[in-house]
Amino acid sequence: MDESNQLFYLDTIYVSNEKTQEDVFRKVYFDLHEKDLVTDDFLDNLIEREQNYPTGLDMSPIDTSYPNIAIPHTEAEFVKTTRIVPIKLNHPIPFHNMINPAEEFPVAYLFMILNGKGEEQAGILARIMDFCNATDRKQMLKFFALEDKQKIYEFLKTNFPQN
Repeated sequence: MDESNQLFYLDTIYVSNEKTQEDVFRKVYFDLHEKDLVTDDFLDNLIEREQNYPTGLDMSPIDTSYPNIAIPHTEAEFVKTTRIVPIKLNHPIPFHNMINPAEEFPVAYLFMILNGKGEEQAGILARIMDFCNATDRKQMLKFFALEDKQKIYEFLKTNFPQN
């Protein structure tokens, strides 16, 4: 894989036992900040943006056996790189629906977008949706069940759509 097109890195794949949105965001933020991938203001902006522009996606139209996902992100000014940060939630956490913000549902997987280039946001979001739509159902169910970071990374490297 061309390094410049890489969106996943083993050191930013997480399996979280946190039980609230804010706790997950905080724990991931501290690690991303320590790696100098996000700014000091990233966490506050992420929390505020999620409240104002929810990112939960109901996966039942794709497959009723898939867990719901969320795609939290901030503006480019708060990040220093471009990558997708997968976060498996061992305890599903309520998120508000991106399409219908009044609706809330449990989410078990996050694809946090760090988008240092700003203009690529829609393209990255589309690739996440392509991944969920186009990957074989049995493979996706296996993926959503994975708890080993290395296996999650290898699956994404193999199955996530390139540009």
